[in-house]
Amino acid sequence: MGAKIGVIKGDGIGPEVVNEALKVLDRAGEIYGFSCDYTDILMGGCSIDATGVPLTDEAIETAKAQDAVLMGSIGGNTQTSPWYKLPPDRRPEAGLLKLRKSLGLFANLRPARLYDELREACPLKEKTATAGFDLVMVRELTGGLYFGHRETKVVEGKRTAIDTLTYNEDEIRRVAIKAFDIAMKRKKSVICVDKANVLDSSRLWREVVSEVAKDYPDVTLSFMLVDNCAMQLVKCPSQFDVVLTENMFGDILSDEASMISGSLGMLSSASLNETKFGLYEPSGGSAPDIAGKGIANPIATILSAAMLLRYSLDKDAAADAIEAAVQEALKSGARTADLIPDEKRRTANIRCLNTSEMGDLIASLIK
Repeated sequence: MGAKIGVIKGDGIGPEVVNEALKVLDRAGEIYGFSCDYTDILMGGCSIDATGVPLTDEAIETAKAQDAVLMGSIGGNTQTSPWYKLPPDRRPEAGLLKLRKSLGLFANLRPARLYDELREACPLKEKTATAGFDLVMVRELTGGLYFGHRETKVVEGKRTAIDTLTYNEDEIRRVAIKAFDIAMKRKKSVICVDKANVLDSSRLWREVVSEVAKDYPDVTLSFMLVDNCAMQLVKCPSQFDVVLTENMFGDILSDEASMISGSLGMLSSASLNETKFGLYEPSGGSAPDIAGKGIANPIATILSAAMLLRYSLDKDAAADAIEAAVQEALKSGARTADLIPDEKRRTANIRCLNTSEMGDLIASLIK
């Protein structure tokens, strides 16, 4: 019996890019001696169309029974979406929030890597881009300011908004352990990002993360203030390996890191709970304007599948092989339309592939 993988194909380009990721997973399984048993799960707009809700209780239970879940994109463009006029708790995105909560997904992983072949797409100056970078953001996903008490009331005759930032040591410890475990699979470096010169919560983060670090003597731990980190990401991103931070800081910094990578079509992500279970998805949206045209970039979803192998199934060699195949495809001059500036479409060594052709090529290059 193979690994049990839930498959949420989602909306827009979701089914197209997920199909290519499954193709690559199956090819990796053939070469590395494992198999995956797939179970389709409805979530998002397609679930609303079929059941009236973005995520059913049955779908949640099905997801819980899997070893991991691979997901495409959910929802549609705001005003043009057929689900836009629904109440917020009935929209496609509400299904994702409910699924994360139901599965206890507290650690969000967002890798950001600049491939040599895509340096021209990096918005940073040439000197910075030439150094390259390969980092992963580990963001706490279920605590902090986004989940604290909030209210707006009149205080001394003035409208006053209150948002509470709260963390306890267990919430910090569990995500720190994830970050250090990931660092052990990479370059053995963790930078914890906070605002410890101002916030009590950040000072607690430093204490707890330092305690966790004692169990990982091979990993180097350092601390960086969040404003400095934002600057360093555009000044010298190559200095980062694993970046560990709280919810709001991680939300902002992971988006910054994604933009210096050059294309959303290259960005994978994962959300993990306290077991090896994870939800893996591309960072980009459902792009309904190009759905069905066969031009979507499947690489982010393929790289998410590689993360699934590494973090949920402990298939590091197969994950490495998929990532190497992606780089080999890019090195060969293969691109999807989003990776080719218009003025370079006629360059002899660059060829534009459709979604399925890119999936086929990457699968064929797995060694």
